[in-house]
Amino acid sequence: MPFLMGIDVGTTGTRAVIVRPDGHVVGAATGDHQPMRMAKPGWAEQDPEDWWQATIRAVRAALEKAALKGADIAAVGLSGQMHGVVLLDNARVVLRPSLIWCDQRSQAQCDWITQKVGAKRLIQYVSNPALTGFSAPKILWVREHEPKIFDRAAHFLLPKDYVRLHLTGEFATDVSDASGTLLFDVTHRRWSREMIAALDFQAKILPRAYESPEVAGEITRETALATGLATGTPVVAGAGDQAASAVGNGIVLPGLTSATLGTSGVIFTYTDEPKLDPRGRIHTFCHAVPGKWHVMGVTQGAGLSLRWFRDQLGATEARSAERTGQDAYDLLARQAATVPPGSGGLLWLPYLMGERTPHLDAQARGGWFGLTAAHTRAHLIRAIFEGVAFSLRDSLEIFKDLSIPVEEVRASGGGSRSFLWREIQADIYAKPLVTLGTSEGSAFGAALLAGVGAKVYSSVEESARQAIEVRERMFPVPERAAIYNQQYQVYRNFYPAVRELSHQLSVG
Repeated sequence: MPFLMGIDVGTTGTRAVIVRPDGHVVGAATGDHQPMRMAKPGWAEQDPEDWWQATIRAVRAALEKAALKGADIAAVGLSGQMHGVVLLDNARVVLRPSLIWCDQRSQAQCDWITQKVGAKRLIQYVSNPALTGFSAPKILWVREHEPKIFDRAAHFLLPKDYVRLHLTGEFATDVSDASGTLLFDVTHRRWSREMIAALDFQAKILPRAYESPEVAGEITRETALATGLATGTPVVAGAGDQAASAVGNGIVLPGLTSATLGTSGVIFTYTDEPKLDPRGRIHTFCHAVPGKWHVMGVTQGAGLSLRWFRDQLGATEARSAERTGQDAYDLLARQAATVPPGSGGLLWLPYLMGERTPHLDAQARGGWFGLTAAHTRAHLIRAIFEGVAFSLRDSLEIFKDLSIPVEEVRASGGGSRSFLWREIQADIYAKPLVTLGTSEGSAFGAALLAGVGAKVYSSVEESARQAIEVRERMFPVPERAAIYNQQYQVYRNFYPAVRELSHQLSVG
């Protein structure tokens, strides 16, 4: 029987999963990353070599747990955090830590891009506005502030593609991940000659872009020794984490939408053709399904909000979890569940790292609003769960404006493991919320793409039919949905009312 491996280079760790063609996960492991470095507010960096070492640990551990050898793996697929900038010199040496997806330092570069190219032409060239999350502004920041490093840069890679370089020796990416660079012509699925010229970039630093299921290299002998994989095993192009997660959730047909709650939060839906928001509030990218596209809205601080609370204000839960072996997040959710829907009129804005959808504002600030002496710690926690779901609903409202159908929402990511968070999402979205047989997300989707490349499946759509099953459908409760709908109207109007004050607090 052929087995498939998916590797997902996330923010907090690299995950490797081994999957049978029927979708059953037979082995999985994670190699943890060092925490991202935030030297200044809004800055976020990681060391690419740390991703590779985590990949080695994850792959070896997954093979051991599955009791398999490298020769049993028919193909490998890659997924990873999008937008990060890895710059290498001619000797393939990394020149500086990677500015990752949530780094917000490049607002001045975004403003320059918008002024030089024009807001309308940006949508025409690359289907998206200039945002600090994207790669091109980050590269421009390096060019402006670290010119000696920039002058030595011979190659630019995205995070998962740096791991690919170690695996195969190839400089390559895929169309979905390339879509998030602001250098890619999303409509025509190629690097944008117009943007490259406008920004005075050298096209030769860009990797070759493949469709996601295409084979883009093979495991080298050196890599085989390091990881336990077999020399010559094909490695497909893979996908950015959201497109890969969507494949793993079966979002490969119209009407299906996913809500992924990881460090960031993403609402993602399939489209047969590019759907462009003239205001650029959502992203239009190439899908991992060849010849198809997707739109998605992004909340920067989704799971990050709860992690921040755990790390800064959750010492009691952390100690209890360590003493009893329970999960600190489960303990937080139990407290939140003691509070009725609406958190007593308390709102949480999850803008801890600026915000993309719908505000496109790197200077956005988060926090609670509506505090009274009657609120308890449990109210604070529940408001975080609800505030993140409100922020994701913002994307669904934009989809509605663009006449993009949403029939059901499939939950994935770490947040989908929480019954309370699934219940809150179903009520706030007022849509059926579906969970699937596996919650492996991006790594699972990468494994399915590997199966298409290895011809285990005839297409990405066929992989979904064979490997994905629905485990649970949760329906919104009208009474709770009505409470949330009323509160959402306050939520969506609050940040626009305080935007200028938020900017005054920004320290750059």
